Amino acid sequence: MTLKQRVELVPGYLLHQRPYRENSALLEIFTETHGRVGLVARGVRSARSKQRGDLQPFRPLQFSWQSRGELGTLTQVESGGVVGALRGRTLYSAFYLNELLLRLVARHDPHPELFTVYSASLQALAKDDEVEVVLRLFEIQLLQQLGYGLQLDCDVETGAALAVDALYDYHLESGPVRVESSGCGGFLFHGASLVAIARGELNEPRVLQDSKRLLRAALRLYLGDKPL
Repeated sequence: MTLKQRVELVPGYLLHQRPYRENSALLEIFTETHGRVGLVARGVRSARSKQRGDLQPFRPLQFSWQSRGELGTLTQVESGGVVGALRGRTLYSAFYLNELLLRLVARHDPHPELFTVYSASLQALAKDDEVEVVLRLFEIQLLQQLGYGLQLDCDVETGAALAVDALYDYHLESGPVRVESSGCGGFLFHGASLVAIARGELNEPRVLQDSKRLLRAALRLYLGDKPL
């Protein structure tokens, strides 16, 4: 027999919702303490619902629910703060973050540090900070927190520290291997870029471009062929 679980007012964000039956909705939320959770929000699409206006993505919320299995039932939602307006490119980027969480984070697998990174990323996007840098840093932390972190501290064949003036063939399953020239082929990166990515220093155009190339390939390993 599965025991009923009651959760009261935990911080979280709405990742996605879709209609369910006549006036209800199915929610996917991301919480600080319980990770990603699926909920039924009964009657929330009714014109008289008090919860309808609160259930917006990218807004800090507090959720209460009860559950006895995979899918819980929303019992309460309250505002947990405000985020600046997201428009155009920043709004699209925020939806991209949500899609990554939906695709890669398993339900009921708490990642409090990732929750903090997600919240900070939304704040940075709302300030219209360097969007590409915000996205790449989030991707790096996402992979790290899920146990798929990029190997960026040494040559995986020799154990030697990465040299900024060397060229490396990056093997997605293991990490960088030094090569003598670009004629050797492979997934090539300059050591300077890999060192900067490891430090989270992505402001140089070449480093930012290389980080996007590397992270796109790394994420593809776990996202599969279905595009975001």
